[in-house]
Amino acid sequence: MKYAKNILETIGNTPLVKLNKLTEKLPCLVLAKYEPFNPGNSTKDRMALKMIEDAEADGRLKPGGTIIEGTSGNTGMGLALAAIVKGYKCIFVINDKQSKEKVDVLKAFGAQVIVCPTDVAPEDPRSYYSVSKRLGEETPNSWYVNQYDNPSNTQAHYESTGPEIWKQTDGKITHFVVGVGTGGTVTGIGKYLKEQNPNIKVWGVDTYGSVFKKYHETGIFDENEIYPYVTEGIGEDILPKNVDFSVIDGFTKVTDKDAAIYTQRLAKEEAMFLGNSAGAAIKGVLQLEEHFTKEDVVVVLFHDHGSRYVGKMFNDDWMKKQGFLD
Repeated sequence: MKYAKNILETIGNTPLVKLNKLTEKLPCLVLAKYEPFNPGNSTKDRMALKMIEDAEADGRLKPGGTIIEGTSGNTGMGLALAAIVKGYKCIFVINDKQSKEKVDVLKAFGAQVIVCPTDVAPEDPRSYYSVSKRLGEETPNSWYVNQYDNPSNTQAHYESTGPEIWKQTDGKITHFVVGVGTGGTVTGIGKYLKEQNPNIKVWGVDTYGSVFKKYHETGIFDENEIYPYVTEGIGEDILPKNVDFSVIDGFTKVTDKDAAIYTQRLAKEEAMFLGNSAGAAIKGVLQLEEHFTKEDVVVVLFHDHGSRYVGKMFNDDWMKKQGFLD
C-alpha cells in the first residue's frame, strides 16, 4: 500500500501547469509552479516544516513548546500543521489588513491569533514585528520563528522547490518570476537555478508601497517608498535577511488594482483559484514581455489558494469599495 505516514509527508512535488489565455500574446511558454497543492494550500508549508525541523535539531524548539510568529497567514498555516503533528502550541501575530479567512483558518487549527494595526512603523511596539518578538521573549518554553531572517526559510526552497522546477522543465527554464516578501522563495529557488545555469533570469514582483525595487536598483532604503497597500503577501517596509538581492536580476512593480483584477481573471479565464499575490505575479510576467523570446520557458510561482480571499478579491462589493471595479 502507498500512503503518507502523516500530512507533512504530502508537502512538495507540486505540479507545473501551462497558462493559456492570459499569456496568449506572449511569445514564450509560461508555466505556473502551482503551490496551493501543498496541504496547507501554500508554498509556505515547505519552509515552515524546515524551520521547525532545524529548530528541533539544534534545541531552539523543545518538546511541548510554543511556536510564536508574525505572519500574513500562510506561514502560520504551515507552522500550525506541523505543530499539530509534532505536539506544539502556536501563537500567531497577524496585521489587520489580512483577510478574515486567514485569521479564521489559523484559529480552526487551534492557534491563538493576535491582530495588530498595519499602518504603524516596524519598530512601533504595536507592530506585528514588535509584538511577535516581545511574545517570544516573554513566553516560557517558546520559540520565535522570525521567518524574515531565518535562513531555514531560504534553505527549504533551495533543497526542494528549486530542484523540482529544474527537473520538471528538464533544465529548459530560462526565466523565473515570483512575488517577493520574506525573500526565502526567490532566494532559495533563484540560487539553486543559477547554480545549474547562470544564464537563467530571476525576476521579483514588488508592489507599490514597498522598498524592494528601489533598493535593488539604487542601494538606497527610501522611506518615502513606504505607504500602506492592499496586496497581501508581497512587498516589505523592511529588508529581510532572506532577500539576497544579488540573486535577483530585476524587479517589476504591480499596482493593487492590477493584482486584484488579475487574481479574478486567473479564476475566470484559467480556472485557477488563487491568492492575491498570484494576480500580482501573472501581471508582473505580462509587464516583462519585452524580455521574452519564443524559445523561452518562463516559470511563475503561485503562492496560495483563493479560499483565503473570498471576502476580498473574489467579492465584488469589496472590489468596488476599493475602486477596483466600476
